[in-house]
Amino acid sequence: MHAAIIKSSKPIRAVAAAAISLLALSGAAQADWAPTKAIEFVVPFSPGGASDQMARVIQAAITKHELVKVPIVIQNKAGASGAEGILDVKGAAKDAHKVLVASTGIFTVPMATGLPFNWKDLTPVGMVAQDEFVLWVNATTPYKTSAEYIADVKKNPGKFKMGGTSSKREDQVITAEVEHKTGAKFTYIPYKGGGEASTQLVGKHIDSNPNNPSESIAQWRAGQVRALCLFSDKRSSYSTKVTDSQSWADIPTCKEQGLDVSYNMLRGFFLPGGVSADQSKFYQDLLTKVVETPEFKEYLEKNALRPDFMVGQKFVDFLKQDEARHAEIMKTAGFMK
Repeated sequence: MHAAIIKSSKPIRAVAAAAISLLALSGAAQADWAPTKAIEFVVPFSPGGASDQMARVIQAAITKHELVKVPIVIQNKAGASGAEGILDVKGAAKDAHKVLVASTGIFTVPMATGLPFNWKDLTPVGMVAQDEFVLWVNATTPYKTSAEYIADVKKNPGKFKMGGTSSKREDQVITAEVEHKTGAKFTYIPYKGGGEASTQLVGKHIDSNPNNPSESIAQWRAGQVRALCLFSDKRSSYSTKVTDSQSWADIPTCKEQGLDVSYNMLRGFFLPGGVSADQSKFYQDLLTKVVETPEFKEYLEKNALRPDFMVGQKFVDFLKQDEARHAEIMKTAGFMK
């Protein structure tokens, strides 16, 4: 009887082994998921802005190093302060060929507008960096520090125009923080993107803007704008000269000049909701390769972005904390819908 039991267990073991092999093969097949058509990078900003520039640098790096076998197509959908692009990706559930190139607008737009959206509607992939912000003025003005500039703004409430990307987004949030901390009062002028805002500053249609470094680097190098201070808790680490006399590291923090305002913006990627874990993993692995390319590293330094790469649960935890931080900032500014 005992021997019979042992004998009969052999085919059972064989079946079990075959099943395990099939599962392993199935798992390997799933892990090898790859896109079968063009990948669409949806940028909820106009062409020329910081998000658009980053998307195009990553597009070029992926193409040059053949990191995927399909084309990368960039779609700019900047309508309604970026809501157009966000809702486009939200509405593409289970489509792993559509990727949102996101900033902190993923929090601020729904908070400010009542948009029926939360970042949890999407699938977080990863963050590749955090963007800095600089207080810029036209180079023909006499201001050399933020303290000098703010002193004049306080003497003339509402006269000075601060321009930035969209309404109740990062640039206006920073403006509101400056007003809250100093008692100054600006007239805020919204534009479709940071590139347009920088052009308007050069043309003297506005008096200042809190632009990302990448959106004003050409004007800074040309001597058309002046960097007063960096809205950060520490100076930039990039010491290579950008202008004839200054590097990003030479720009003092606003706090050094008595303006206690600090703000950084995430640069992240999201897939629509409903995609598989293997599809998300494909893009996590892709970003891991992208951030190691010479082109991306050069882009970070050239545009003074703070390197901060994370994927998976670490990125999700960051999003939860950053969402809470923005809820407090938006509430203080009176921007909550």
